[in-house]
Amino acid sequence: MSEQPPCRLLKRRELISELLHVGGAALLFSVTPFGRAAVSRGSGVVAVRVWPAADYTRVTIEHRAPLKFTHFTIKDPHRLVVDLENVEFNSVLESMAGKISPDDPNIKLLRAGRFKPGVVRLVMELKNEVKPQVFVLPPVGQYGYRLVLDVYPLEPPDLLSQLIKKHDTPDDPAPAENTAEDEKLASARTAGDSATRERKPGVPTDKAGASGDAPKTVRRKKGGGRMLTIMIDPGHGGEDPGAVGSRGSYEKHVTLAIAKRLKSKIDDEPNMRAILTRDTDYFVPLNVRVQKARRIRADLFLSIHADAFIRPDANGSSVFALSEHGASSSAARWLAQKENEADLIGGVNIAANRDPMLARTLLDLSQTATISDSLKFGGVVLKEIGQINRLHKNHVEQAGFAVLKAPDIPSILVETAFISNPEEEKRLNDSAYQEKMAQSIFNGIRKYFAQNPPLARLPAALAALD
Repeated sequence: MSEQPPCRLLKRRELISELLHVGGAALLFSVTPFGRAAVSRGSGVVAVRVWPAADYTRVTIEHRAPLKFTHFTIKDPHRLVVDLENVEFNSVLESMAGKISPDDPNIKLLRAGRFKPGVVRLVMELKNEVKPQVFVLPPVGQYGYRLVLDVYPLEPPDLLSQLIKKHDTPDDPAPAENTAEDEKLASARTAGDSATRERKPGVPTDKAGASGDAPKTVRRKKGGGRMLTIMIDPGHGGEDPGAVGSRGSYEKHVTLAIAKRLKSKIDDEPNMRAILTRDTDYFVPLNVRVQKARRIRADLFLSIHADAFIRPDANGSSVFALSEHGASSSAARWLAQKENEADLIGGVNIAANRDPMLARTLLDLSQTATISDSLKFGGVVLKEIGQINRLHKNHVEQAGFAVLKAPDIPSILVETAFISNPEEEKRLNDSAYQEKMAQSIFNGIRKYFAQNPPLARLPAALAALD
């Protein structure tokens, strides 16, 4: 019994050693029996999830009731501090520190503790100065209330530079933001000015035989035609799992696997290059997916999905394009509405992601011309996919998919199969089927370019538009 007081004193000293000095004031994180007992009493915080990526790192704190919070940032070293009110420290919050990966590009350390009665303080130690966004989300889908901590690097990844580093002969550099040149190019597409649509050297006409093989392209040479850039969009990601099959398969994992296989095939082509809207498991808002494609002036945009339907017997592959006048079927309308809800599930900071282009209900003439090109693109891809899987519909369907609303980039959405169908779910998880699907889409891309050469982005052509 005489040894108990020294032991208790030692434990207290260990807790005091957790002091963090913030702006000259000390933050004491104390873990009390009262706090630990919160779990047994049904404490409000039920989950903490971390989604690291080069674009940004997201931390979500799920709670049974709306959270009240305040936050501020500190330099030297860089930290984000969040105080949660009317919350008691529990094992879920205690486990937060172990959720940060050493290779997280943005967060060095994350810890939480009881700051004072009824207040839990979170301290996020950052690897560099960031632009944080802290906001709340109402309950949706399988989630309760969520507090979202997004930390963006001050200098976001430059997609164009990434592409240039991989190719020795880059074509026209694209600006970080949309410029008047983009609008000029869109107008040129609408007008159908033949002077601005030049056949790309090295892309032959489609001479594929009965075998259905895609035509071979000629290796790009210095000073020749420009590189063709394809933006591949693996649907869903992060907080948004997409559809879930009866075997527990997540759509977000299937789409990323197929997208990576497709990217590899495109990058192996001497006159083509591809970039993914996401290359790991994290959420990308719908408007950001479109913005990424426009910033690199993509020649094509292709969104990959493996959706579910209300009936488990629904099966087959489908291809969709944007609609100017409403959905082509009730099923297409339902699917578009479901896909457009991805922002609600994934969690978008509405105040920071206002995009008038995606909010438009009336489409301009440039978009009308782009939809026409999208239908051509979709038709070729659909034909190729039909060689490896049953087609749900034998034509390209249309609906108001937000992710397809780039006004100057032919864009399609490919439903590779129904993950809600047990047999197709099994195929979607099969590497051989994923490879066949990627190959068929790639064959469609090559054939489309052979039949529809892209706009030649030449200075002379742009000058003619002045």
